[in-house]
Amino acid sequence: MNATAAIEVKNLLKTYKGSAIPAVNSISFTVEKGSIFGLLGPNGAGKTTTISILCGLSKASTGDVTLMGLSLKKQLNEIKQLIGVVPQEIALYPTLTAFENLRYIGNMYGLKGDNLRKKIKENLELVGLSEFAEKQIITFSGGMKRRINLVAGILHEPKILFLDEPTVGVDVQSRNLITEHLHLLNNAGCTIIYTSHLMEEAENLCTSIAIIDHGKIIATGEPKKLIQEHSKSTLEQLFLKLTGKKLRD
Repeated sequence: MNATAAIEVKNLLKTYKGSAIPAVNSISFTVEKGSIFGLLGPNGAGKTTTISILCGLSKASTGDVTLMGLSLKKQLNEIKQLIGVVPQEIALYPTLTAFENLRYIGNMYGLKGDNLRKKIKENLELVGLSEFAEKQIITFSGGMKRRINLVAGILHEPKILFLDEPTVGVDVQSRNLITEHLHLLNNAGCTIIYTSHLMEEAENLCTSIAIIDHGKIIATGEPKKLIQEHSKSTLEQLFLKLTGKKLRD
């Protein structure tokens, strides 16, 4: 067991019922504690399946996963207390206020009373939404919903945070605020697993990446080193070289 690893994935395979082709095909990788790890790939490459397994939302066909030294197979309940998940879909109740949503989610993680109210207040201030605490989510803009979605995933101060396209479809200001907040979380010791189609954002944000395609890991390492090794000038150019320019649906 690697003492510096937040996540260790060994020979992970997932084949969905009725399919002859694995969605994830015997992949192995390590995410170091305190890193921002980007799992990047085209549509249908296996990103979402991999993240779903690591979060305990889907079961692997074979393979082993440990998170913070805990076995995903044997200690899932303990792991769920250590992780936060920010899905691509807005996982909030639209007719509840921002405060009501966050109180409900905080209660799920065992947060109560003054401690919970303090955490909600602090996080709303950090994402610039204090004055909207008593407004229904249905009245929020896309960027505001994204920011509350992020707060919902970090309220319990997870050791590992999973982010699926956290800035998709938002304005530049909201994207900037979200990425700044992610850096703050990371500096405080949170390990972040991040997926995105925004290569420039991934290049600037991630300390290490893995590129996955057709269910297999085809490159891993620090973004700048990988770009140099393949004689490219940007992560997007490297990504297209490795995964091709053919459209994916």
